Amino acid sequence: MKKKFFKFLAQINKRILPSFSKKGLDLSRATKWQMAVIGWRYYVTINALD
Repeated sequence: MKKKFFKFLAQINKRILPSFSKKGLDLSRATKWQMAVIGWRYYVTINALD
């Protein structure tokens, strides 16, 4: 159940949230908001893969 939820959430993130890697964002210059989005996407991805 948990894995299904995170896979669904990952699909939503992919469609709604911006992809900073495609934009070539430098992590040392990222704002707090951008770092929060990166962290959230990382958390969801790790839980979807487990």
